Amino acid sequence: MKGNLKSFYRGLLLFVLVAGLLVTIGCQQKDAASGAKSDDQLTFAFIIPALDANWYVEIVDSFKYAAEEVGAKVLVYPSDYDVDKEVANIDLCVTENVDGLCMFSFNENGAALAARKMAEAGIPLIVPDSVGQALGKGADLMACIDFDWYEMGVIYADWMAANTTGDFVIITGNFEHFPCIYVNKGMEDRSKQIGKNKLLDIRTANYNPDRAAAAAEDLISGGLDFETIFVMQEEMASAVIRVLRNAGKLNNPYRVIAQNGQPMGIDLVKEGSLSMTISSSPGLEGYISFRMLYSQIKGKINYKNEQKMVPIAPVEKKDTDPLNPKIVIPWHRDPIFKELTRDFYPELMWY
Repeated sequence: MKGNLKSFYRGLLLFVLVAGLLVTIGCQQKDAASGAKSDDQLTFAFIIPALDANWYVEIVDSFKYAAEEVGAKVLVYPSDYDVDKEVANIDLCVTENVDGLCMFSFNENGAALAARKMAEAGIPLIVPDSVGQALGKGADLMACIDFDWYEMGVIYADWMAANTTGDFVIITGNFEHFPCIYVNKGMEDRSKQIGKNKLLDIRTANYNPDRAAAAAEDLISGGLDFETIFVMQEEMASAVIRVLRNAGKLNNPYRVIAQNGQPMGIDLVKEGSLSMTISSSPGLEGYISFRMLYSQIKGKINYKNEQKMVPIAPVEKKDTDPLNPKIVIPWHRDPIFKELTRDFYPELMWY
């Protein structure tokens, strides 16, 4: 009898242990199938061309700022404008099995390669600043996030029609950069449509202030009759302003307008040296990029293969005193990002 009881209790203990093991395995399988992770277990990656410019620094920092709201981790991989290093960074994200990737490529092929490799690995990918070029490459994106560069060109043309009487010239970043292509086309198309201001010349400065200054000197001494110089970046615009000021021709007869809305550009608008700019905040872009990627992972939105636009705003002197943060949108992480996101993308504000 005693032996039978021992066998019974041993069997009962074995049953309990096996049952507990099966329950544990079942729970693990369920979690694995659902991909369930707590927010502080999530790891995202951001591949960036480099960290040598304010634009890149701020978009990454505000992506991290948004991730901090949910306690997620962000790995940052600069490619240093090296194609091989960018490919290695893409492969590293696959190896690390990150929960999501934000990919800012300095070339169209990089974004397309990332889209294919992330799709194969089942890693959600969001692409900022590709001007839609990463779409339609045969692999799904969770979203493509951009500024409406063509619309910026339209805004500049409308501003010139309302505030100037003369023709204009353009000092662009470079002829291959898609934002430059779209801004220039929007400006030229809209100006032709209005029929008041004519584009007389386009020069490239390769985003180099010294080259922009040289282009401005050449333009004002070349015999062209124009009033407005559009410059595709405020560091370059600052150099052009210096040339015109030294020649005694700033705002008489030449006016300068630019793009970016960074703090030094806003200071130039406030002092009257820069007649107008457009505020396009990389910080806001980074913040929205994370919320879009995170919301997609959580199943709250479906922006698959859609191009989404970040808010922009034209800025004149009247907008700088006092500063309206919904017009002069900060570049650096700021609570206004949450309010602007609520205004333009309320579906991202579910948490």
